[in-house]
Amino acid sequence: MNTTAKKAVTADPLYRAPLKPLITHYAVPSIISMLVSAVYNITDQAFIGHIVGLVGNAATNVTFPMVTLTTAFALLIGNGMAAAYTMAIGADRKAEAEKTAGTGTVMLIASGAMIFTLIVGLKQPILMLCGATKTVMPYASVYLKYTACGLPFLLFSNAAASLIRTDGAPRYAMAANVTGAALNVGLDYVLMVVVPLGIRGAALATVIGQIVSFLLCAAYYPRMKCIPFSWRTIRYDPATAAHIAKLGTANFINHLIMTLVNIVLNNQLTRYGALSPYGSDIPLAVAGVVSKLNVILAAFAVGLAQGCQPVVSFNMGAKNYPRVKAAYLTAVRQAVFVSCIAFAAFQLFPRQIAALFTPGNARYFDFAAKYLRIYMFMVFVYGVQPMTVNYFANIGNVSKGITLSAARQGFFLMPLLVFLPRLFGLDGVLFAGPIADALAFGLSVILMKKNFAELDQMAGAEIKA
Repeated sequence: MNTTAKKAVTADPLYRAPLKPLITHYAVPSIISMLVSAVYNITDQAFIGHIVGLVGNAATNVTFPMVTLTTAFALLIGNGMAAAYTMAIGADRKAEAEKTAGTGTVMLIASGAMIFTLIVGLKQPILMLCGATKTVMPYASVYLKYTACGLPFLLFSNAAASLIRTDGAPRYAMAANVTGAALNVGLDYVLMVVVPLGIRGAALATVIGQIVSFLLCAAYYPRMKCIPFSWRTIRYDPATAAHIAKLGTANFINHLIMTLVNIVLNNQLTRYGALSPYGSDIPLAVAGVVSKLNVILAAFAVGLAQGCQPVVSFNMGAKNYPRVKAAYLTAVRQAVFVSCIAFAAFQLFPRQIAALFTPGNARYFDFAAKYLRIYMFMVFVYGVQPMTVNYFANIGNVSKGITLSAARQGFFLMPLLVFLPRLFGLDGVLFAGPIADALAFGLSVILMKKNFAELDQMAGAEIKA
């Protein structure tokens, strides 16, 4: 890097501005955007629960693995594209950044088409695999039939928002997602109450909101700040695609395994619920409610990680290693603070939280309180693992990111979900969650200690050079 370019890099706010307000500047729009998305998911669930009933909540739960799968591809491409783009800008390689944005866009379009084709062609087998009972199947089939049409738009808008944030427009990314989510909430009322379309109305409201967010994100591309962008930029480069996929692999594996875990969890709840006083549908419905509550926690954890991403990637590219460490620690403290508030809410007010989603009955509320208090017991360290996974992706340390991504869901939670219920029945399903969370937290701490030692060594070598 020549002297002029180095001066430009070191003068950049990402390199020198105070960390807490800088991360807040990038994180708050992302958190608000994801929170609004979480609110519309919860509103969706509440409308369905109060109008359709428990079976409606169970139906959305068995379709949720397809949303998780879509999110996996959005993170694979979106986070990989954003990290590669920011590191290229930080190293003053704008041609590389332009190629990254164009190739990433082609990957988004192709992935969206693939997911839609898969779901339309295999809808019934997918729902059976995801744990749909005979009672739930008709509702889940209708819901997935419509929401499958919106998943390509969801994939594009979620991934493009990451690129828009790293281009220096976090508020625009927030506005795009908030607009679609707010429209979804309004349409829930119109299409389920004013025009009583039932679960079909909830699905249509979701799809329309996703299309609007997509259109707003796509409209930003010609106005990108760091690079010129035109239709000719949208070209596929295999080497760039491989680099994007490499940087996004950790988050992709995490959500891919999460999809499989959702499927196993649903089937275990159905199987062992049938042997309990609660039956099959109540555990399935409660798990659907909790999955939406998890979206709120993810909004803070992922939002903070995305707010941290431009700072971490830029300074990694600029070889400012002490600032890389400081950015991670600043963000993870904030994530733990929010997680502790969630822990208190779940332990103190589980019945009140469950009542937001459906009138229910005594058995429903008993199981919901039990589920929230046990399965979510380790939620106070929830933010550490996703923050750390994103951190490793943002600095290009793919192997550690993949290890940590696979750990909580694949190495810990999946085996526990399979074996604990054999010993303890339905309670075994509930205890699998906190045990896996505790193990993943411990692994995160170990990997970060090793990484910080490596950064210290690189910083020392940089000073000597």
